Amino acid sequence: MGLDDKIKNAAEDLKGKAKEATGKVTDDKSKEAEGKGDQTKSSFKQAGENVKDAFKD
Repeated sequence: MGLDDKIKNAAEDLKGKAKEATGKVTDDKSKEAEGKGDQTKSSFKQAGENVKDAFKD
């Protein structure tokens, strides 16, 4: 996995955590769910990159 991909995935995860926290504070369930979705998407991308890295070695 390139450093660029790691940074993008980490940024997406942080963005999702911020959205989720904002949703909790403002009691906005859709924003909270959107944040959780962003975090899940980031996790799947990270897992895919890890699988690619495993086959490169």
